[in-house]
Amino acid sequence: MIRIASLAALAALTFTAVAAAEPARPMLKQSATVSGDLVRIGDLIDNAGIVADVPVFRAPNLGQSGTVSAASVIEAVRSHAIIGLDTRGIVDVTVTRPGQAVSGRDIQKTIARLISNAYALGNAEDVAVTFEREPRGFHVELSASTEPRVLQLGYESRTGRFDVQLEYAGHRPMRWTGTALPTVAAVTMVRSVGRGEIVRRDDVAIERRPKTQTDRDTLATVDAVVGRAARQALRAGNAVRGADLMKPEVVQRDASVTLVYAAPGITLTVRGKANEAGAEGDLISVTNLQSKRVIQGTVAADGSVIVHSSTPRIVANLEPAAEQRATQQK
Repeated sequence: MIRIASLAALAALTFTAVAAAEPARPMLKQSATVSGDLVRIGDLIDNAGIVADVPVFRAPNLGQSGTVSAASVIEAVRSHAIIGLDTRGIVDVTVTRPGQAVSGRDIQKTIARLISNAYALGNAEDVAVTFEREPRGFHVELSASTEPRVLQLGYESRTGRFDVQLEYAGHRPMRWTGTALPTVAAVTMVRSVGRGEIVRRDDVAIERRPKTQTDRDTLATVDAVVGRAARQALRAGNAVRGADLMKPEVVQRDASVTLVYAAPGITLTVRGKANEAGAEGDLISVTNLQSKRVIQGTVAADGSVIVHSSTPRIVANLEPAAEQRATQQK
C-alpha cells in the first residue's frame, strides 16, 4: 500500500509539471489600446508569445478609434504560429489610439504668447489673435510635448499682421497668418439709448477692444457709466467715451423754473423759464418771466436756478417788484 501511494503521488507531481509547462491558450481581446502607427499581434491577442511584437495592422489616427473583425485578425496571424486561438465569440475588436488634443484655441493662445513675448505686447491674454484661415485641431502622442518648435515668427507692429510657422511632435510644419492686436477693456453699449436718457446697468457690458479702436477717453469701468445721461445718442455695440456722457438733466428746455437770487443777507425768488436744458452744476440761460430779461444761472439739484450776485447783468434782470420787497424787508 505504501508503494502504491508513492506511485500515485509521483504521477500527480508529473501531471502538475506538464500542466505548468504547457503555454496558456491565446485569446482574442474585446478591445485594444495602442500607441504608435502600428497594431501588433500582442495588442489584439492575449498570450501571443514570441510573436506579440509583430505588426499586423495600421493604427487609427491619433485620438481616434476603429474596429477590426475577428476574421481579419485570424487571417493576419495565420502565418505566425498562433495555434488554437480562442475568439470567445467576439465579432469585432475595438482599437483605440489615445492622444493629447491640440485645439484651434490652443494654437491661438500659443501664437498670442509667442508674439506677446517677442514683441512686448503686454499680457498675452489681452492679445486678440484672428486667423485668415481658422486652424483645425489635432492630436499628439500622450508622451509627446504639446509645446511646438518655432520655425518662423514674423510680426508687423503697425498693422498687427503675423506670419508664424510651427512644428508639433509627430506632425509636419504648419503655417498660420492673420492679425494679433493688443486689446483694452472698454464699456460698450448693449442697447442704443437716446440723448438725455439715463444709462442703466443692463445697457452696458465690458468687452475687450483693440487699442487702435479706442482712445484715452474710452471708459473701462461700468461704475463710470451707470447713472449718467447720454450727451448724444449712443448706439448698441459702440464703446463709450467720457465725452459721450453727462450728469442727468434736472432742468428741461422751456420748463418753468424758480430763479433764486442769492446775495449776502438777501434771497429773492422769481418765476422763470429755462431756455436750455441743464444738469446739476450747469450754467444755463433762463428768462425772468416778470422782467422778460434773459440771464444766466447755475442749475441746482432741486431743479431751481441760482443766480449769483457776481454775475454781470443780474441786477438789471431783477424785476422792480422783487427789489422793492427786498428793500421793505430791510
